[in-house]
Order: sequence, then C-alpha cells, then structure tokens
Amino acid sequence: MNAILYFKRYWQMYALLFLPVLYFAIFKYGPMYGIIIAFKDFNFFQGINGSEWIGLDAFREVFAMPDFTKTLRNTLMLNLLDLMVSFPAPLILAVMLYELKITWFKKISQTILYIPHFISWVIIGGIVYQVFGTQSGMINNIVTSMGFDAIPFLTDKNDWLFTYLIVGVWQSAGWGTIIYLAALTGINRELFEAADVDGAGRFRKIWSITLPSLKPTIVTLLIISLGNMIAIGFERPYIIGNTSVRDYSDVLSTFVYRVGIESGQYTIATVVGLFQAVVGLVFVLGANYASKKLADQSIL
Repeated sequence: MNAILYFKRYWQMYALLFLPVLYFAIFKYGPMYGIIIAFKDFNFFQGINGSEWIGLDAFREVFAMPDFTKTLRNTLMLNLLDLMVSFPAPLILAVMLYELKITWFKKISQTILYIPHFISWVIIGGIVYQVFGTQSGMINNIVTSMGFDAIPFLTDKNDWLFTYLIVGVWQSAGWGTIIYLAALTGINRELFEAADVDGAGRFRKIWSITLPSLKPTIVTLLIISLGNMIAIGFERPYIIGNTSVRDYSDVLSTFVYRVGIESGQYTIATVVGLFQAVVGLVFVLGANYASKKLADQSIL
C-alpha cells in the first residue's frame, strides 16, 4: 500500500524516466540480439534466424588472422600511450585554470581549450595535413626554409605516433577539464585559508589539498579509461593514418570496417565487437577491484 501511495505522489518523476528507459531498451539492449551473428554463418538474405549455426568457428578464424593480432597490438599500444599522455593533461589544465585569478583571462582560456572537442575529426584531419604534411605542411615549410630536411610526421611510423598523440591531447584535453573543474568547485575554501595561515605555498596547497580532493574523480575516470583500453574510436586512426604507417594505424575499429563491413563479412565484424565488449568488461571490473583494494575508491 505504501508503494502505491509513493507512486501516486511521485508519478511525474517516473513519467519523466519513461523516455530514457525506452531509449536504452530500444537502442542499447535491443541490438544485443545481433550478438547471435557471431555464432552463425550470417547470410544477409536469410537473416539472423535463417543463417547456419557455426558455434565458435568464427572466433577461431578471427584469432588465427595475422591482421587481427597486429590490430589488437596496435589498439592496446595506442590506448596505453593515450592513457599515459592524454589522461594527465586535463588534470593539469584544470589545476592551472583553477589557480588563475584573472577572471577574463580564465574564461578566454577555457573557451579556447574547449573548442577542439566540437570540431569534426574530418576537419581535424584536414588541419593535421595542413600543419604536419611533409610537402605542404606549415611546420615543414618553416623547417625546409631554414635549410633542414622535412620531418615525415605522417609517413614515418614513429613520427606519426607522436603526431597521433599530440593531436589527441589537443582535441580532448580541454573538454576533460570540465569534469575536474566541476570537482574543484566543491573543495572547501576554508582548507586553503587554513593552509595560508600555516604558511603553505601554492604548490604545497595543490599537492596537499587540491589533488587529494580530486582523488575520487581521478580514480573514476581512470577506471573508465582502463575499461576502454580494448576499444578505440574509428575516426582518429582512420583519418590521420595512411598506408605508410598502417603497421601502427591499423586498429580493431579499422579492421572491423575493412574486413567486416567493406568485405561483407558481418560475422567477423560481430566477433571482433563481442571480443572488445567482453575484454572491456573484464578490464573495468579488474580496474575497479584493484582500485577498491589499493585506494579504497571504486565505481561499483
């Protein structure tokens, strides 16, 4: 009876929740039925139910592909390097912005840092080629005008890797600072006032007050990032990459597009997608468990 009265009192809240739940049911949980394709010799004309059941044969085929091993290695390598380079960048920027006292300069800096997040990767790809191109890039035009050899930012594997990471930091760091700045606004200002009384300098206050206050946020974002170690966006490696650097730029998402979608091997594409999902879940649960044991912070 109490539940009925409670529902009558707050039915508007449940009504507002109806559309989000319906969205997830249709577009998130509904497509999970397609996972069955990974265990069938999928024929587009016969449909999922009419296709022949092959069990784990497609998984064995995928795991035996040399290209799969290479793309898996590249995915882990690029995500690990991204984690090392791109993960600390928003934290550092957020702390620097938080310490700024000139309001107008702080607002302008935030706007400039946020803008790259809203730019399409197609446009960013054009910017990258205009800036880092070997023949007509802005940087190489300056380098060659000074009498030096052009730097193969986009054609040498190691130089391309550096370019890939730098572009990633530029595109994502500003947006990531929003989360940290939101967390920083919740810090009790009396802690800083007490530190001033004790004679603590700016760096001591950052180390002893600001960073410890951000610990829950840092741990949460780190767990999420570790969960995405096996997943990687399609646009960035596909647009910036090329045949000269395919040994590094060919990742699981481009492998699915090339082998699964372009070649019409939907079973292969589904197998790789399911593999990424399962391994990503293991990474999230493992990182969450380790964080709970070591830092007493978790998201589950």
